[in-house]
Amino acid sequence: MGANKQLQTISGLQLWRWRKAAISAAITADVPVVEIDWLLQEITDLDKLALRLGNFKNKHQIQSQLNLEDLEQLWQKRIKERLPVQYIAGATPWRKFNIAVSPAVLIPRPETECLIDLAVNATLQSSQLQKGNWADLGTGSGAIALGLADTFTEATIHAVDYSMAALEIAQKNAINAGLTKQINFYQGYWWEPLKKFSGEFSGMVSNPPYIPKDTIAELQPEVAIHEPHLALDGGDSGLDCIFHLAKTAPTYLKPGGVWLVEMMAGQADAVREILISQGEYENIQIHTDLSGIERFAVAYKKQIYR
Repeated sequence: MGANKQLQTISGLQLWRWRKAAISAAITADVPVVEIDWLLQEITDLDKLALRLGNFKNKHQIQSQLNLEDLEQLWQKRIKERLPVQYIAGATPWRKFNIAVSPAVLIPRPETECLIDLAVNATLQSSQLQKGNWADLGTGSGAIALGLADTFTEATIHAVDYSMAALEIAQKNAINAGLTKQINFYQGYWWEPLKKFSGEFSGMVSNPPYIPKDTIAELQPEVAIHEPHLALDGGDSGLDCIFHLAKTAPTYLKPGGVWLVEMMAGQADAVREILISQGEYENIQIHTDLSGIERFAVAYKKQIYR
């Protein structure tokens, strides 16, 4: 959002007064107060210490990506409509990156960072898997593609999304990260744009939609109202997309290639059964996130043994 706007100027006293009022409103609305200073650090050049001490009040001018009127209008949406603060800032931190986001993409979560570490661990026994082609299916903001490209420096990352609006954000993030030479972007449905690479992939990573359709409305309003349902809706069971990825990936993975997805709490047993029933996977593993929730599934396309 802000990166595309001309910088505005706000007096320090005006911003100090806005911050004080915003804190009061956040407490009343049960919105985390820490969001206010995070937002101000994103849209201005103020740091955490200056905000905590309040000495910016005496500055004649502070440059901001939002003018005071727009900032207040968006903050009221945060309070009254539960608009995620990341959409107000137009960015969110993820691994070493500052990821641009908009309501066209799911906001990358900290737990999803584990997918990159799991991809590294899955390739430790075969350095060849860290090269060649990798797929990020349902790339959204492009966060996973960036993480893979930054980690597997000799690999080519193929990032696919059905949404053109999401791909525009993902391409912007690749440019900002200086990783455009390593990442190719495609509009389409899962593997379909990658047919010419059939059997050539060292691995695939996906954070697919996995929320059961009927439970989306029960999620936090920040998610249910504002984040794209295309990135949330996993069908009646929540497993439609994961099932499709498990069924189709062996056509695209090379023998020994890695299959890695994020899933919802409570889906681990079903996902393991899907992979076993498919018949073309081995060494199926379930991994927990930092909270101890079974969040990730890893499997390998069966090797051809002679």
